[in-house]
Amino acid sequence: MTRRLALIVALLAGATPVALSAQQAATQPVDGAWRDRQASAVDRARALVKAMTREEKLRYVHGLFPPMTKERHADMIPSAGYVPGVPRLGIPTLRESDASLGVANQVEQRKGDTATALPSSLATAASFDPAIAYAGGAMIGAEARAKTFNVLLAGGVNLTRDAWNGRNFEYLGEDPLLAGIMAGESIRGVESNHIVSTVKHYALNSQETGRNILDARIDEKALRESDLLAFKIAIDGGKPGSVMCAYNKVNGDYACENRFLLTDVLRDEWRYPGFVMSDWGGVHSTEKAALAGLDQESGQELDKQIFFGRPLADAVAAGRVPEARLDEMVTRILTGVIASGLYDNPTPATARPIDYAAHAEVAQRAAEAGIVLLKNDRDILPLAATAKRIVLIGGHADVGVLSGGGSSQVRSVGGAPIEIPLTKGAAASFARITYHASSPLRAIRALAPGAQVTFVDGRDPAAAAAAAKAADVAIVFATQWQTEAQDAVSLSLPDGQDALIAAVARANPRSVVVLETGGPVLMPWMGEVAGIVQAWYPGQRGGEAIARVLFGQVDASGRLPISFPRTPTQLPRPHPVLPAGVTALTDASSNAGVVDTGDLAPFPVDYSEGSNVGYRWYAARGDRPLFPFGYGLSYSRFRFGAARFTGGASPAVEVPVTNVGKRRAVVVPQLYVTGTGQGPLRLVGFQRLTLAPGETRRVAIAADPRIMARWTAGSGWATAPGRYRLTLATDAQSPVASGEVSVAAGAQSPG
Repeated sequence: MTRRLALIVALLAGATPVALSAQQAATQPVDGAWRDRQASAVDRARALVKAMTREEKLRYVHGLFPPMTKERHADMIPSAGYVPGVPRLGIPTLRESDASLGVANQVEQRKGDTATALPSSLATAASFDPAIAYAGGAMIGAEARAKTFNVLLAGGVNLTRDAWNGRNFEYLGEDPLLAGIMAGESIRGVESNHIVSTVKHYALNSQETGRNILDARIDEKALRESDLLAFKIAIDGGKPGSVMCAYNKVNGDYACENRFLLTDVLRDEWRYPGFVMSDWGGVHSTEKAALAGLDQESGQELDKQIFFGRPLADAVAAGRVPEARLDEMVTRILTGVIASGLYDNPTPATARPIDYAAHAEVAQRAAEAGIVLLKNDRDILPLAATAKRIVLIGGHADVGVLSGGGSSQVRSVGGAPIEIPLTKGAAASFARITYHASSPLRAIRALAPGAQVTFVDGRDPAAAAAAAKAADVAIVFATQWQTEAQDAVSLSLPDGQDALIAAVARANPRSVVVLETGGPVLMPWMGEVAGIVQAWYPGQRGGEAIARVLFGQVDASGRLPISFPRTPTQLPRPHPVLPAGVTALTDASSNAGVVDTGDLAPFPVDYSEGSNVGYRWYAARGDRPLFPFGYGLSYSRFRFGAARFTGGASPAVEVPVTNVGKRRAVVVPQLYVTGTGQGPLRLVGFQRLTLAPGETRRVAIAADPRIMARWTAGSGWATAPGRYRLTLATDAQSPVASGEVSVAAGAQSPG
């Protein structure tokens, strides 16, 4: 969510709440049909709405932004949002926090309040492990509840359409099945704590440049078979209490007043029972938004006016918005509140203890599972005990690991050894270049007590090369900072790091690059280094996780959830689409680009690739990326036996897999499908499994019917009967075995 610098200053100054609101001072709850826990959440919500006054209903459909609001409440927490409840009916006050990677406290609006920081969502997606996603969500939800929050703005599932998007690190990659499953599990984990999670940003918030004014244009079939499909899978799996609509327009209408998205698809087709909340500053109307399907205006002070305040009250009184629609809005909010368990299990009134040590282990496991080994010439990794002189170069590896910026930024336990405010740009008000206090240098020294492990900052390539030449192994930590509200101006590493890596590699052929980035970067030095490790933004235990992977204490087990291009010219758009009259992004800070769209007109962004996102784009063009979706090396080797493909109503593959190496290791077999008239390759199933040396396990992967089905205007979703080719693979471009099967019609549809 966007926050202007002046608003943050006001938040940091923070007046102390002094009084209860009139509603909070009301009588104790009374008994009613809504207390029947055997009834459905919808029925209980309807009973509550019947007991509410119009004033109470109107108050629950718009929320305060604590930094700006003039209202003060005794239980208001400096945070993302606050919606006063109705105590007499037990309707809870909603205290909302950003929470993609942990309970956020971006610019320390709550002095001294820290939380556990997960690695970036791309790292979680790279695990290909739904259990990792669930554990992360459950951990965040537990901490939020202990801090008395009860609505988390989590569940980011926007597909990675462009490699330079500033928020890619918050999302779960380019494939709708993987992203949808992982988001659903994360949401389910959050809501296991009896609090509400969102799924966001619905839909097509695919670039940050001009996000408040751009019009995302895409064919309906393509939209349904890509981004909307990811949301549907996430909603199926996670059952989030709320959907957060996006800032941008979609095919001409703002997402938060887009009837096609909010009513035709979400309500009428998907039968989603929860509520739609706006993104902060994402509302542009009263009647149009309410009638299109928006249920709650969030962070109202960030909109041009409080559209769901007095204007909505007037519209209801005049009949321009029917009273029944207001009742429906509140019913949906309360349905999400009840279904999540929040109504029956209120959050504590005061903060509770948190087991930060246990939660740090959750973060470390996620980081370890998501680190991807991209190159390993001559088995330079894992590092051998014989390496006596190891030099670490660059990336502030002596003090910590990089994190992404924006509303997802977590002030992690242990503190921030580096925190650099921005001086300009759309993110300056709420983002800082921040490192978590998890030193790779310290972690590597702990794992190699007999080695001489030194650090060189990398600012002088000649000095770094000299240090590398004298070492047995040189490890360069390369960083690329990205943030919400800004897009990368280039996919190249910033600040001369490409030249640094090349200099080190020339000095020592036993050089390894560890990438701490928000997504793909170009690698002109790839042929010169022996090893490449993609660590993403690895969270508050990132240093320890990187060290354990480098030394082989855990397998290199991550797989890419996004394709890495060789060059930007391979992409559908080699750079962000800019508003009319803007010729280039400005370099705001550390390779982050931004356009101030305050006075600019809406502009189109045409997603002409349609549903061919990521690896599908490469497959459709017969092109090869630098590293394909699903790619990742291991410290062991695996043998696949004879694969048995079956069709019918439930296409699947069965195959024995054997670990023929000497290490316990992870393998991630993937199932893809193509078919006549069915378009390019599509991931329809995957499985992550860990095998001991010599162990064989028979793996069965079923094709997900939601991916097998295709959408056709006028007839909806259907799986066309016919011949399909199923391909068992280790990534999108590395087949193990293929077989043609006959597939029956009538598989489940996403609708």
